[in-house]
Amino acid sequence: MKQFLLASVGLVAIGTVAASAADIPRRVVPPAQPVVAAPVFSWTGPYVGINGGYGWGTSNFSAPFATGSFDLSGGLVGGTLGYNYQVGQAVFGLEGDLDWSGIKGSAACAGTRCETRNNWLSTVRGRLGYSFDRFMPYITGGLAVGDIETNVAGIGGGRDTKAGWTVGGGIEAALNGPWSAKLEYLYVDLGRGGTVLGSDAEFKSHILRAGLNYRF
Repeated sequence: MKQFLLASVGLVAIGTVAASAADIPRRVVPPAQPVVAAPVFSWTGPYVGINGGYGWGTSNFSAPFATGSFDLSGGLVGGTLGYNYQVGQAVFGLEGDLDWSGIKGSAACAGTRCETRNNWLSTVRGRLGYSFDRFMPYITGGLAVGDIETNVAGIGGGRDTKAGWTVGGGIEAALNGPWSAKLEYLYVDLGRGGTVLGSDAEFKSHILRAGLNYRF
């Protein structure tokens, strides 16, 4: 009888524990959250901007009474307008700019002084870049248009608008929002101009400038 009572108590205890365990709420596992991919940056679209920098080069001055070569240097500042189209990582673009230019130089010639200066410079260039997400190196080249002004002290001066060519390259980086910044180098050759009294001058310049663009 004693053994029967002990067995009964044991069965009751086991049943009580099992019932209590059944009443414990199970831990709810939250559903897996979908993975959201970061948006892919694109260079496609139009943009406007400002640019400024420094130019240096040489001018070969030719006149009936004197010839010579002297250095040119000066600053530039102006505006930019362009459009990019991205295919994969390749970025195709067209860019134009118009700058005020203070690139000039002078030297003694035949007892007087000869000067060459460039007052404005514009380029229309194709661009080919390679996108590393928000960073893009590029090469560029196309048409360059500007004036070549010559002055011979005590005699007179002349000015011509000349069309030449330009080639170069640069890097552009996307900043916060629609802004991007660039640094570029251009080599510009406008040929010869500024004819006065049978004289003219050659204009060739290296240009290093920075720019800030707003993309739409």
